[in-house]
Formats: sequence, structure tokens, C-alpha cells
Amino acid sequence: MIYLKYKLRRWISTLAITLLIVVATLPLSSCSKSDAAIPEDVAERELLVSAEQVGTLHAATLKQLAGAYAGSFQSQIKYDVAIYKLTYRTTFQGRETEASGLVALPMNLAAPAPVLSVQHGTIFEHDEAPSAISGGLTGFEVFASGGYITLIPDYLGFGASKNLLHPYYHQQSSGIAVVDLIKAAKSLYAREGIADNGQLFLAGYSEGGYVTLAAQKEIETNPQHGLKITASGAGAGGYDLTEMLADVVAGKPYTYPSYLAYVLMSYNKTYEWNRPLTDFYQEPYATRLATMFNGQHSGSAINQQLTTQTERLFSASFLEGLRGNGEQELKKALQENSFNNWVPQSPTRLYHGTADVIVPYTNSKQTYERMKAAGAPNLELIPIQNGTHGSSLIPMLTDLIPWMQSFEVKP
Repeated sequence: MIYLKYKLRRWISTLAITLLIVVATLPLSSCSKSDAAIPEDVAERELLVSAEQVGTLHAATLKQLAGAYAGSFQSQIKYDVAIYKLTYRTTFQGRETEASGLVALPMNLAAPAPVLSVQHGTIFEHDEAPSAISGGLTGFEVFASGGYITLIPDYLGFGASKNLLHPYYHQQSSGIAVVDLIKAAKSLYAREGIADNGQLFLAGYSEGGYVTLAAQKEIETNPQHGLKITASGAGAGGYDLTEMLADVVAGKPYTYPSYLAYVLMSYNKTYEWNRPLTDFYQEPYATRLATMFNGQHSGSAINQQLTTQTERLFSASFLEGLRGNGEQELKKALQENSFNNWVPQSPTRLYHGTADVIVPYTNSKQTYERMKAAGAPNLELIPIQNGTHGSSLIPMLTDLIPWMQSFEVKP
């Protein structure tokens, strides 16, 4: 996760960061109270529940910001953008639930447009969810201004589903939630008179990189979805959770312990183990964590209540089980949620900073090597030399954007 003062800087490029900081002083057109939510049409696919326009972002504003702060992106900005909050149906633990996200539509398009689903990095607080941001402004709308129908999922556990604990690094539910947003959004942009050109791109960084591959796997292994991926770009996603576990077992310090706690809290709830937290953590950390994952505390706030020393954070019996033959349920879950037995078929790029200590570069390198050895037909590893978890996003985007454009459908 990216350690920057403004919380949304975890997700987005310099241009988007600047947009978030400066846009408060620039005109953003929001919808009036008379703007009605789009009702569900019984004649259409039953995933879309509602869609409400929450803002309009003008290309002139984006160009002004790009020229001042990130000139290399300025030529990409062409269209005004209409921003919608979308609520849709998906499934979790075998039950139907509602989820949400944003859809950013380029306005006044002259031709069908490609679709891009872009997945954000780890968030902890409910008000960090894309659909919870005032005016629906995340920064990812820059892609829409470049001509992409842009989808920005909240993830389960946020937005319309904030009553749930986010199933952090749970592969199946992460993938399905994105796929169902892609399907539900079709109804919205069709109503707005926008056609897609059949191309579908996926992109994400940090947890978003993991969720990107989860969605890609869900689409590629389940043709009944009726979707085909044009290309996918994933950055620093932590695709092999068993390797991450090995670092904990080795007793290595971890600089952002809230991530480790997030995985355990998520799995304990998602898999309905319902074990007491003292099974995992020493005191006082077990007691502190009991109330920290309620959507009201930031990752930094949770870190302050923990320790970076894993030997002090986790209970001795828990570590003993990890190092021996114990904790079989957890080990199985980590294996199931790793990408160790799947080979991507679509053009895919894995990006990772070589100096990343939050998600080590070796995680992507070994994932790449394993997938290539298993026959991945169009997979590339893009090392970002000396890049950290916080500094590698911009170099990733600098490479990703022209790569996606290379797939452009020529008229």
C-alpha cells in the first residue's frame, strides 16, 4: 500500500492524485435532487438494481490539471465524463447480495468504446470506497476521458455491502463481484446510448492487482459469463499467499501489520471459522483488533495498535502450528486463494517494483515463472527497477496505457 498523506493516493496516478487535491477549487457538476435513480427494468438482465448520476467532470478541467502536473497524460484527455453510482446484484457465500461501484462514461462519443474495469488497492474505511467519495471522483475517471467505459468496483464489504467484512484476498468472491459489475454496467451504458466495441480490459494495483487476476480467472475459466478479455495489467498483487506466509513463519518483521491482520480477520469470517482472536494473536493485540475492522479505522490507525514484530504479534501456538503440521484450514485457504494452479490465456502483464518490501518482487517473479512454465501464451513480467510499493504505480501506468492502446480497434 502506498504511504501518502491523502488516502486515495494509494490507488492512482500523479494526474489523478492532483485531480483529487485540486478539484475542490474547480467546477464539478453534480446532479440535483431531481435526478432520479434509474429503476430496474424487468426486461433486462437482472443484475442492475439502480444507477444514479452523481457528477460530471469536464475534459477542460482534466486538461488543465494534466498540463500543470502531468503533461504526459494530457493528450489522452478528450471527453467530458458522466459519473454514475451503480448498485447491482452479485453472490457471496452462495447467497445473493447487493454490491456497488462507479461507472464513468465518456460523453459524446462518435464510435463504440472499449470497457475498462480498474480495481483499487487496499482500503479499510467505508468512506474510502469509490462510491462513497463526494461527486464520485476517484481519479480513475481519467481513463473515461480518454475514451474508455470505465468501471470502478467498491468491492464486497464496502458501499452497498458495507454490512459485510470485506473478504480480503478471497479469490472467488473478488472475481465474481467484478464480473457482475461488468455485466450490470452494460444495461446502464446501453440506456445512455453508448455502445461498447467488444473489447474488455482489466487493470489494478496492489490488492487491485490481485482482484484483477481473480476477475480474469473467473472470466477465462467460466465461458458462460460470455466475456472475453482483450488484455489485463496487474501490479504488485501478492498472487502467492503461501509465499507471504513463509515470511511470517520465518519471523521476519512486517512494516504494515494491518495487512496481515486483514487476511486473518477476513478468512476467520468468510470461512465461518469464528475462532477467538486469541487463537491467532497475543494480547493486547487480540483485544485491540476485535473492534478495529468495522470500517471506521484507517490502515495507519490499525498499524499503530499493532507491532511490526511478527513474533510478538502472533501467539506462540499459532506460529508453532504454521511451522509444523497445524493450522491446516488456514494453509488450505491460503493455497486456494493463491494463483498457483491457473494459467492466464489473455495477454497479461505483471508489474512489480524490485525494491517492494510490502509485497516482495519475488512474489510476482515466481508467479510469472510458474505460469510461463505451465504454458501461459502471452504473459510478460515488467520489473520496475528500484521501485517500491508506493513509487511503482506511475511507471506501471506509463507502460500500461500505450500497451492497452496498442489493441485499439481500427475503424
